[in-house]
Amino acid sequence: MCDSVDEVTQAVLAKNDGLAADLREELARRGVCVVNLLSSPGSGKTELLGRVLARAVEWSLPVAALTADLATENDADRLARSGAPVKQLLTDGLCHLEARQLRGHVENWLPTGTSLLFVENVGNLVCPASYDLGESLRIVLMAVTEGEDKPLKYPTAFGSAHLVVLTKTDLAGPAGFDETAFETNVQRVNPGVEVVRSCARTGAGVDVLLERVLAVRDGAPVHRPPLAPRPHTHSHTHTHTETHEGAEAGLVP
Repeated sequence: MCDSVDEVTQAVLAKNDGLAADLREELARRGVCVVNLLSSPGSGKTELLGRVLARAVEWSLPVAALTADLATENDADRLARSGAPVKQLLTDGLCHLEARQLRGHVENWLPTGTSLLFVENVGNLVCPASYDLGESLRIVLMAVTEGEDKPLKYPTAFGSAHLVVLTKTDLAGPAGFDETAFETNVQRVNPGVEVVRSCARTGAGVDVLLERVLAVRDGAPVHRPPLAPRPHTHSHTHTHTETHEGAEAGLVP
């Protein structure tokens, strides 16, 4: 019997980690690369994901997406315009996704042959950072309007990211965003992680982001963040014939 809130929390996380490890192995056998997207509300995550999904459909890639929210199916409706299969996951008040929830949708919904599954986590940089979903790649997104000190305020989220995406870069000037300070702060909590700059409005960074994901799907080495829930220990078996010709071979320098 657990004697404290901390012990209860650790027990819950340990159970989730076990389920995530099993799910990661299962997904590896099926050749599915899962991308877990974390960000604050209003970061532009949904709009950017919609652009990425549309490009994946354009490239004839077997892609799908799950999007999680406490209520409404607004994001699923927006993402479905890309032409990719999309499913809304309502958390009924839970502020994060857990491996058990993802497993249910993988078993009951994921279209046969899917090799890329994007999971848009609940908008929150606190709780979701502690829960491993069995993902192949964890991406943390942040808008320039959120301030360059965000990585220091949310070190668990940024410190567990395999890749960081800076969004709404077209607003960097008006927002007075200090990109050098931001990069320094990212590297303080996650040395060596790559930062991809993007703008959903213009499409900047969409191809780069998709190419990074495809590289991981095809077995490229993944950056090892200091706070990763679990190391990436498997590779996928797809050939590069499915990959856009411009895809790069690796994720990190």
